[in-house]
Amino acid sequence: MKTSRPLAARPLGWLAALALGLALPFFVRNDYTLTVMATAYIFALATVGLNLLTGYTGQFNLAHGGFMAIGAYTVGILTVDHQVPFWIAFALAGVVCVVLGFFVGILSLRLKGNYFSIFTLCVGYIIFLVIEKWDSLTHGVVGIIGIAAPPGIGPVTFDSPRSLYYLTLAFLAVGMWLMHRIVDSLLGHTFIAIRNSENLAQALGIDLMRNKLLAFLVSVFYAGIAGGLYAGFVRFLGPDLASIDHTFDMTMYVVVGGLGTLAGPLIGALALPWLTQYLQFMQDYRFLVFGPLLIVLLIFLPNGLVGLYHSARKRIWLRRLPPAGVHQASRGDGHA
Repeated sequence: MKTSRPLAARPLGWLAALALGLALPFFVRNDYTLTVMATAYIFALATVGLNLLTGYTGQFNLAHGGFMAIGAYTVGILTVDHQVPFWIAFALAGVVCVVLGFFVGILSLRLKGNYFSIFTLCVGYIIFLVIEKWDSLTHGVVGIIGIAAPPGIGPVTFDSPRSLYYLTLAFLAVGMWLMHRIVDSLLGHTFIAIRNSENLAQALGIDLMRNKLLAFLVSVFYAGIAGGLYAGFVRFLGPDLASIDHTFDMTMYVVVGGLGTLAGPLIGALALPWLTQYLQFMQDYRFLVFGPLLIVLLIFLPNGLVGLYHSARKRIWLRRLPPAGVHQASRGDGHA
């Protein structure tokens, strides 16, 4: 009975968050606000994928922004240069990221800890250089302009900021639901066991390479889908999308929100972009500001805002319990 309330409150909280997202355009008449929120939803979707690998499996992938750029450029190249319909190109964005992620994962996941992170950092930089220098394929520093907007599905069209807002919200909601199904399954518990102790997980018969590779592929698939959605939403691309800055941003979203939690990446990805909007005058010094902030959070608040919330709720719940002596006395009086 004591655990029924938190379990019942969990779906109610998600439904309340979804209702708030659906109702937002009715209270906000500013297209700029809807655009910022829609962009935050796209990066939240990519961050949810990063959290599966980093938060649940314990592998810090520093090429995540590069895979998001691959998904975006897949849509851009196919729709602009080859006139492929948007939704076909969009589906291929996830497939391309999974195929490339398979080869990167096979090589990188043989490494552990900081070596894996350094390797993926190099992969991310290589992706950035390929996008910037391969003019015949990616249009180089000029970028890709005139990407097709997502076409309508039946009677539903996406030709306004409000409709695009709902499109990104729908993808985020589906992505969150799928991730919930993954992390609450036996597979999700396998990922957590690998994160907690690879040696113990291997002793229990868990195939480390296969499961880490699966987590990596699901993670980059989320990045590719988010990138494809970003291409259709923004409709122009440049090499900056593959820079380490975006990977750093998504890592910060996960750490601030809460590593290894479902709500953490969502909270971080939706809250921090608004903070950066108000701190645009410090844009050139963002690493000097957010770098030390990340270190402080990892030291003093390792579970992020979600962990802080659960700790506070636990303390409140413990204060409401009667003291052990009073409880035993009341039991003794009853028997007497």
